Amino acid sequence: MQKNSISPLHNISYGIYILTSKSGDKFNGQIVNAVIQTTSEPATIAVCVNKKNLTHKFIQDSKLFNLSILSKNAPISLIKNFGFQSGKDVDKFKEIEFIIGKNGVPVVKESSIAFIELELINFFDVGTHTIFIGKVLGLENLTNEEPMTYKYYSEVKRGKTPINAPHFIKGGKEMDSYVCTVCGYVYNPSEGDPDNDVVAGTKFEDIPENWVCPVCGADKSEFEKE
Repeated sequence: MQKNSISPLHNISYGIYILTSKSGDKFNGQIVNAVIQTTSEPATIAVCVNKKNLTHKFIQDSKLFNLSILSKNAPISLIKNFGFQSGKDVDKFKEIEFIIGKNGVPVVKESSIAFIELELINFFDVGTHTIFIGKVLGLENLTNEEPMTYKYYSEVKRGKTPINAPHFIKGGKEMDSYVCTVCGYVYNPSEGDPDNDVVAGTKFEDIPENWVCPVCGADKSEFEKE
């Protein structure tokens, strides 16, 4: 039998969503993909969130959260805005098209095909993450575009996985790969970074010092060997 170098975990299907919540008069949001519908009557949704993330605290505080389902045409810049920086440091909603849902939580309309408004009814501690269960309060379709899948995001958009994501997996160690300590992007010498003129086969040490992470823009000095 021919061995497949891809981890079986990478074959689990995911979508790409923006999860939003609030604490008092403050808003925050992040990219998530571990989202499933758990029941139909009443309709409930489960979402897995890293305990280190600010949105996790906001959901605990307000017991409210929303999900915006992203279109396959959503730009990487939108995913970078919500997925590769912390709301502790920046206002993620500055210059973003959004509305306030009926539950008082932001709904990101920009590049979204639909949204779901939720109220927390249960949660489960799963170690580094919490699975939040929300009852659907409202939902609406916005466009007829196709939703973005994680497979499309990674293979077509060539996006990377945030290091706090529940399915983050480090790359293989058969070569000297380096990981960005800011966002989790892995530089693999066998692939290089052709979009930024770093050809395949270029060792990390040989990349120009002014090169930055193609996902979050972190300096080369922010990378560590896997």
